[in-house]
Amino acid sequence: MIIILFGPPGAGKGTQAQLLEKNRGLVQLSTGDMLRAAVAAETHYGKKAKDKMDAGQLVSDDIVIGIIADRIKADDCKNGFILDGFPRNVAQAQALDVMLAEEGVKLDAVVQMEVDDAALVDRVSGRYTCAKCNEGYHDTNLKPAVEGVCDNCGSTEFKRRDDDNAETVAKRLDEYYAQTAPVLPYYAEQGILQQVDGMAAVNEVAAQIDAVLAA
Repeated sequence: MIIILFGPPGAGKGTQAQLLEKNRGLVQLSTGDMLRAAVAAETHYGKKAKDKMDAGQLVSDDIVIGIIADRIKADDCKNGFILDGFPRNVAQAQALDVMLAEEGVKLDAVVQMEVDDAALVDRVSGRYTCAKCNEGYHDTNLKPAVEGVCDNCGSTEFKRRDDDNAETVAKRLDEYYAQTAPVLPYYAEQGILQQVDGMAAVNEVAAQIDAVLAA
């Protein structure tokens, strides 16, 4: 089974991908991780990517597609995979379709996690983690049982990501709607785009995705 999860930053794609890995034996494939691994392994496409990066240039779509094509041949992808961070535009989506067809496979589902923008800004800007064990918390939705003390390890030190603030989240939302969201009609025309409520509880979102994949 081959799946793409779509949604703006903070929609919960990573969490749902982890659940799909655990429950369905799929592999989450991050474009950034694959790129770094290919460069480190000095594969054919990894060397091309390194040349581009060393020259201060963007890695071209054909190189990224080549890296993905190499990665999905690995044994751990036999049960299927989830693409994370790709495609980001229609040209990439079209190139991905061509590559998958050449490999004798095709997309089974494209799942759009719909969100409320204002609620998403609050969700992301309010989150923080324990500096010691990385247990996650939120200013309003998920506070420690004892204020200032981690439930998991008892640490009193916490941290926030620098980019988890309202201004940055709003900017990332704008970028998503301008650049990535236009890919959705492309998949809708193919009849494989499905929507789930990304603002629901984690288990409810997972149930909705399971229903989509079982259909």
